Amino acid sequence: MQTYSFRLRPGQDLKKELDAFVRQERIGAGALLTCVGSLTDVSLRLANQEEPSMWHGHFEIVSLVGTLSTNGSHVHLSVSDSTGQTLGGHLMEGCTVYTTAELVVGVMTDITYAREVDPAFGYRELVVRKKRRK
Repeated sequence: MQTYSFRLRPGQDLKKELDAFVRQERIGAGALLTCVGSLTDVSLRLANQEEPSMWHGHFEIVSLVGTLSTNGSHVHLSVSDSTGQTLGGHLMEGCTVYTTAELVVGVMTDITYAREVDPAFGYRELVVRKKRRK
């Protein structure tokens, strides 16, 4: 596994920057290993909802997990407010970094991730393929 560590700065959009990083590094199969930081705006698509929900304030990132690929990423975010109340869902654009977001990404160099329609539900779901040896 190859790893990358980087920091996002105040005002940056967590999802946009993560997507740009995946494209820039041409990641075929990656995973979020950890992320700590804070946000002022949170945009999540909650379970079984079509549209994202928005929150404004000050939030701690307590979890950022998911699979990363130029063929489609799937990332979930959990945040907590000043009372410790926690919410989470599918990461959407509109999550603005407050002070920092420190990320560690792991890349598996021997596989690639793809997204293909699963006939059971009709959604594009993860397909893992081994890379051919040269």
